[in-house]
Amino acid sequence: MSPDLQDRHDPLAAHRVLRQPYYQPSGDELEMFEAAHALRLPLVLKGPTGCGKTRFVEHMAWRLKRPLVTVACHEELSAGDLVGRWLLDSDGTRWQDGPLTQAVRHGGLCYLDELIEARADTLVVIHPLTDTRRQLPLAQRNELVHAHPDFQLVVSYNPSPTAREMRASTRQRFCAIEFGYPNSEREAAIVAQESGLDMAQAAAIVAFGLRTRRLQGFGLDEGASTRMLVHAALLVVQGLTLTKACRLAMVDALSDDADVHAALRAALDAAF
Repeated sequence: MSPDLQDRHDPLAAHRVLRQPYYQPSGDELEMFEAAHALRLPLVLKGPTGCGKTRFVEHMAWRLKRPLVTVACHEELSAGDLVGRWLLDSDGTRWQDGPLTQAVRHGGLCYLDELIEARADTLVVIHPLTDTRRQLPLAQRNELVHAHPDFQLVVSYNPSPTAREMRASTRQRFCAIEFGYPNSEREAAIVAQESGLDMAQAAAIVAFGLRTRRLQGFGLDEGASTRMLVHAALLVVQGLTLTKACRLAMVDALSDDADVHAALRAALDAAF
């Protein structure tokens, strides 16, 4: 089958998760997601940066055999970036659907990562999709897109003290699953699996990561994420010592404040 025919047959073919993403459950989040998906209820995943929210969504898309359209939200993200816009080419003007519209039309999971980082007009766009209407108005095209029966909206955000809060008018439209960092034993297993590092060294990296998290609220906005721990483990596999890997992946990356950095270096010296 040619790529053009394949695209017409499955417009979201490029967004299918073909291999199982590794994910270690820490509670009943798989069951809760599946229940919400069965009803196509909008979901918000909330938890610290790098704790596994995105990997969880990828795993669920694979598990449910649904295409996954992911958008990394940021302060410059506009409503047009999500829903689409008119383009001018050699044949004249043509409409191009944005990632949200593609998922709505063709029945994908649409994952808006760190939603509260987006502009306010972007948040308003998703409201008609998160109630019984399940509609996406395309004002520029004078079109009202009714969501495909398989469409589901999933968003995430990090409810840290320094982050913007999600408005109540938006929050109450979603069911929510709260994430945290896994316990040390499970986190060490994740780090070992993701990096190929042996369990003993992975556990040592996790132990240092826990030290950095204890500094949260004492000059440090957030401690080391599971993602950072995996980066440190990969650097050890690459040949660095545990001390150098943790300094590169965590200590020098977590803060520019001199006092906080000194505290992190002291914790590193004590750990190794």
